[in-house]
Amino acid sequence: MKKKRKIVLAYSGGLDTSVILKWLQENYNAEVIAFTADVGQKLNKKKIIKNAKTLGVKKIIIEDLKNLFVKEYIYPMIRGHALYEGVYLLGTSIARPLIAKRQIAAAKKNRAYAVSHGSTGKGNDQVRFELGYHYFGSKIKVIAPWRIWKLNSRTDLIRYAKKNKIPIPKDKKGAPPFSVDENLFHTSTEGKILENPKNTAPEFIFQRTVSPEKAPNKASYVVIKFKNGDPITVNNKKLSPGNLLQKLNFVAGKNGIGRVDLVENRFIGIKSRGVYETPGGTLLMVAHRAIESVTLDKETMHKKDKIMPKYAELIYNGYWYSKARFKLQKIVDLKRNKVNGSVKLKLYKGNIIIISRKTKSNAYSMKKVSFEENKTFNKSNVERFINFHKKKL
Repeated sequence: MKKKRKIVLAYSGGLDTSVILKWLQENYNAEVIAFTADVGQKLNKKKIIKNAKTLGVKKIIIEDLKNLFVKEYIYPMIRGHALYEGVYLLGTSIARPLIAKRQIAAAKKNRAYAVSHGSTGKGNDQVRFELGYHYFGSKIKVIAPWRIWKLNSRTDLIRYAKKNKIPIPKDKKGAPPFSVDENLFHTSTEGKILENPKNTAPEFIFQRTVSPEKAPNKASYVVIKFKNGDPITVNNKKLSPGNLLQKLNFVAGKNGIGRVDLVENRFIGIKSRGVYETPGGTLLMVAHRAIESVTLDKETMHKKDKIMPKYAELIYNGYWYSKARFKLQKIVDLKRNKVNGSVKLKLYKGNIIIISRKTKSNAYSMKKVSFEENKTFNKSNVERFINFHKKKL
């Protein structure tokens, strides 16, 4: 008997990917392998395994990628101070390249001929996944159900699920649900009431941050220590990358820090409104810029700021593995070995206040900057400096 071909599906265990799993089985006469990447989202492993087995899946892969995700994807992005359109910390964008890489690895290991994902035909994620698939497995077929099947609405999806006895969450009966993505770095919420930009985001959609009004009346203090540009301790306690970000998420979230409400320009050409929560990442971004201010020279800092919009756009568009992003990352990391020291932050009702910066670096000279008279800075050179720049007017 001829063996069935194999497809590796990025599987969450929820309604959409369960429907996709069944649809793949029916339309491709293939064995579907369920692949779940644990990047710090709320993960019910028992539910994932149970749902997949109910649909006849023989092989279920759940990979713990949290530390890898933070160390090799989030930290490099923090070093680049990447903000898309000025405010978005790229929480969804940065997770997709890693998931795609590991999904292709699973496909190769299991000799699958295809991979599949559950991204919709209007979203950015389909691009991010498929650029990652191409980079690591250009000969592996990609199946994108939302672009090719005849299930054109939420009602069609529910009807298909009922027909095939696929469990339907209560909040997904009837009206379309919020579209939620989460990982260790952030949570994003889109859809429903948020689709109209005139509507205020309701408080109940926020999952990891309290409102500033309900934050504690007493401030919290956090000390983050950096080595070679990356955080290594929080309040003098050394933590793994995953646990470090989790710690910062908790303390920032309870103080109402990390919310962004953005109408963004999607790569595929439409605008969308999303509400993002990135509490720990917001602290890291502020602290990293603060430690660089006393460890890096002006030329290096300004060069990084100049390339940042392009660097962020590449990540947003799914070009994490591109030559262009690799090239910019080299500029970002050119002097990261000098970025060492600690930053103390005060957190209070949605605000981040820098309390102190400590470093052994000599990039910042107290003697030169002091208003007290000293011989380390020759003021007579300033007039020549000004006259030189007058010629450029």
